Amino acid sequence: MKIVIVGDGKVGSSLAEQLSKENHDITVIDSNPQRLQNELEKLDIMTLSGNGASLDVQRAANVDQSDLLIAATSSDEINMLCCIVARKLGAKKTIARVRNTDYTSQLQFLKDELGLSLTVSPERAAAREIFRILQFPSFLKRDTLARGRAEIVELKISDDSKLAGVKLKELQNIVKLKVLVCVIDRDGKVIVPGGNDEILPGDKITVTAPHSDLAKFVKNLKLSATKIKDVMIIGGSHIAFYLADDLIKSGVGVKIIEKNAERCLVLAEKLPKAIIINADGSKHDILLEEGIKDMDAVITLTDIDEENLIMSIFANSIGVPKTITKINRTEYCDLFENKGLDSIIIPKQLTTTSIIRYVRAMSNTTGGSVRALHRLVDDKVEALEFVAMPDASYLDIPLSKLEIKKDVIIAAIGRQGKIQIAKGDDVILPGDIVVVITPAEQMITDLSAIFKKLPEQTEN
Repeated sequence: MKIVIVGDGKVGSSLAEQLSKENHDITVIDSNPQRLQNELEKLDIMTLSGNGASLDVQRAANVDQSDLLIAATSSDEINMLCCIVARKLGAKKTIARVRNTDYTSQLQFLKDELGLSLTVSPERAAAREIFRILQFPSFLKRDTLARGRAEIVELKISDDSKLAGVKLKELQNIVKLKVLVCVIDRDGKVIVPGGNDEILPGDKITVTAPHSDLAKFVKNLKLSATKIKDVMIIGGSHIAFYLADDLIKSGVGVKIIEKNAERCLVLAEKLPKAIIINADGSKHDILLEEGIKDMDAVITLTDIDEENLIMSIFANSIGVPKTITKINRTEYCDLFENKGLDSIIIPKQLTTTSIIRYVRAMSNTTGGSVRALHRLVDDKVEALEFVAMPDASYLDIPLSKLEIKKDVIIAAIGRQGKIQIAKGDDVILPGDIVVVITPAEQMITDLSAIFKKLPEQTEN
């Protein structure tokens, strides 16, 4: 597909890299020529220097012939204007990044009136993910599958874990539930495991389970079930506002430390039930004075990655039960591995994932397209949701008799509002939601692509 990206910041650059890998025809528009030159040196894309909201610039980029325009500049208003111009020129679809909290309640109206195909907010997505993690703080990451009916969670195996040394085929006897370990991250190496693989101390495992079994899973493994009652948020960003609003509504006490006095006044007006402190949260003595030791969780959300990392490490070192760190530079994930960090959130990855899911659904021409996409293990693995089509050749055949590609797992099947972990004698029926785990480089866009041979191609 021909895709035009306006804005070559964190999100735009990440999208250009990922979409070019998926063999789309990419043009990036940005007002900074040096930034565009850097992209040209790294990627096989076209670039154009100029104002992406300009009619002449969009014409020069052949937006009228594009399948999709993605507006990802730092200005919501420019993004929306870019999309209006693109639709008038004839772009088939448009996506706008909208960050300002003032527009939150208007997103559906904006989509309808401006003809937007999709709006994305990195800040809102990050806040939602942090909120989900805080509900079960034992997990490093947590996401929902099949519209909330299943969970996919990541946890680290300690030396004294009940799962240390257990082979996957014995897992159900230990957990007392039907769950699936779909990925093992061992020292940075990703393993899509089989029944004879063993879980070792230090492993990070990604587990899929029905939502109704998640609390039992935590209990049966004797994971920490500490309820989060008091949270300290360092940095008064848009993410902080969204997160604090969600936490307060759920009955959690919130204290926000922000060094910009004007921003403190805005937060105090919008969040009257939160405690807002005008101070520099990067200073340890201030954090101690504000009661960081008494917190159940500390969330670091400043605009400086290094500050967030150091503050989270400090919070862990003094015994705060849960820390969540926001970073923008993905290379820090590996650099600070095993350095006293707990959960890490990367907003640009969440936004990129939402848009990639949309693009793959657009690209599909055979039915059974991607309904949802979830990135796992630093974007190395994908969990994909498909809807089984009524005329598909893989229907009503036991999974054990289907030839599935190497390192691909059918994790779960949803049917009539219920979800179950897939097993060999299960079959796929029309309309089923099928959850597939696959290495990210396979870039699967439809369900039929997971099979080595479709049944009608099997030789007699």
